[in-house]
Amino acid sequence: MPPIQSLTYTRFNLALAHSWAIATDVQSGQVRGKSEYPVVFVVLKDAQGRSGVGEASPSSQYGETWETVFQFLRQIDASRLSFDDLSASRTYLESLPCPSMPARCAIDIALLDGAARSARQPLHQFLCLGYPAAGALSSFTIGLDDPDRMEAKAREAARYPILKMKLGAPTDVENLAALRRAAPSKLIRVDANAAWKTREEALDRILALADDGNIEFVEQPMPPDADEADAIWLKEHSPLPLIGDESYQDARDAESCARRFHGVNVKLVKTGGVTAAKEALEAARRLGLKTMLGCMIESSVLISAAAHLASLTDWLDLDGNVLITNDPFDGAQNRDGRISFDGAPAPFGLQTAERSSSHPRIL
Repeated sequence: MPPIQSLTYTRFNLALAHSWAIATDVQSGQVRGKSEYPVVFVVLKDAQGRSGVGEASPSSQYGETWETVFQFLRQIDASRLSFDDLSASRTYLESLPCPSMPARCAIDIALLDGAARSARQPLHQFLCLGYPAAGALSSFTIGLDDPDRMEAKAREAARYPILKMKLGAPTDVENLAALRRAAPSKLIRVDANAAWKTREEALDRILALADDGNIEFVEQPMPPDADEADAIWLKEHSPLPLIGDESYQDARDAESCARRFHGVNVKLVKTGGVTAAKEALEAARRLGLKTMLGCMIESSVLISAAAHLASLTDWLDLDGNVLITNDPFDGAQNRDGRISFDGAPAPFGLQTAERSSSHPRIL
């Protein structure tokens, strides 16, 4: 079992098509959007010439930055990793101090990419999973902004059949009205990103949303540290399904979330990679929870890795790579919201390849 010989990693700034903001970016009533989002790409190589690529998309929501990712990656002794012994590799990663889930995620993805390529299988097949024959339908997210710009974004997203709307600004009511001018009857998913601090405030907002008649669910209405009794009360009184995101970090949170929510949103960068995300999805499903795969702002590396788990989900929100303008990779194809691997550039592993373009080389 040849060990990994080289581990290289590079920061890359993903350029957003539009200013991006969520509830945590609202300061003194003003929305402070981002135009760039730094990620870290990782490449593993062994003596047999095998390689795998991974990605970390750190979020300030979880106290992560590209620096914390680098700090974790610097600790790694590459010779303790192997494409042929994924279990031992993961045990080693979990033993390291100062854990960074996005960094672990990048290594986990790269290991699986290399292992699946070596087995000459697409990743979902390597994991003994299927993939929907017609592809899997994902929502398209409209970040927080002023009402006019949110309306313009929704009109630009006309080809996507499902929208996901970020809430948590003083103009929430106006923002929903603006989206409805652009998309009068389109299905909308709502994400409050823990913006509503009490159960009464959350219920008032949810009741107003239910009047719309075409809201599918509400994601993370209250903070993850909200009193459990309040979360259970809100679940019992909500006319709309509630989905836990920040409250669901990994499989260990499944029982708590089953009491608080109707479903959960799993993200690779929260759990620490494909392996732990698969465990989190399976744990939630065993308890009768609906499951969603979500993302941060990400390139096609992370989006493709997550998409291989689509058969374990009820919903997808894998749009990070279509929110940016300088994706340095090709991978899973998003055609009008439907994600498939038809036309993906590589037959095995993640089915990703670095683009030949004017983008700076990262590897």
